[in-house]
Amino acid sequence: MTSVTSSTATTGTGSTGSTGGNGITADYNTFLNLLTAQIQNQDPLSPMDTTQWTQQLVQYSQVEQALKTNGYLATIAANSGNTMSNAVSYIGKTVQTSDSTATLNNGSANWNYHVADDAASVTLKVTDSKGNVLYTETSSDVSSGDHSFNWDGKTSAGKTETSGDYTLTVTAKDSNGNAVTTTSGVTGTVNSASTASDGTVQIDVSGTTVPLSKVTKVS
Repeated sequence: MTSVTSSTATTGTGSTGSTGGNGITADYNTFLNLLTAQIQNQDPLSPMDTTQWTQQLVQYSQVEQALKTNGYLATIAANSGNTMSNAVSYIGKTVQTSDSTATLNNGSANWNYHVADDAASVTLKVTDSKGNVLYTETSSDVSSGDHSFNWDGKTSAGKTETSGDYTLTVTAKDSNGNAVTTTSGVTGTVNSASTASDGTVQIDVSGTTVPLSKVTKVS
């Protein structure tokens, strides 16, 4: 399977993973087509030699393994920037993230959100891990730009929620009822870094655990 190896190794630096993967996939599909055609068109009175059949099955396995290896390498390359050493360098710094789930600690959960344009109405909703809406608020500040929101853990019905993870959803509309683009996330100081059970590198942002990949700004 020399052609598979060379198609991956000699690709240009900017598109190694993509071009190499396409090359392996093409070789893989071509091999399957040829093997299938050979089996369908063999002489029933003189079938394929057992040794040849075994050799082709080995080649089939090698091509399949090469394709899987290419996928693993692509995954490693994609995650190369989210290493523990990078996470540790964030400790003590203030970061902004795109993760809209915050942890309620000591009766306080904090978010930041952004409204793209001036709106006629802005609605804030806090939901639990099951998607149940616990708290709804209509904000008096409908101007475009960055905003912050603090939730004390009390639901709209007056019940106090326990510590845990809660998600903020921001909905904004203009005077014509059209949706205005919004984003929300968690902002705070990075206290520590760790690795989750699935290998994901994560950081503690003011008491909320956030994947390192969700960091959008560092200051």
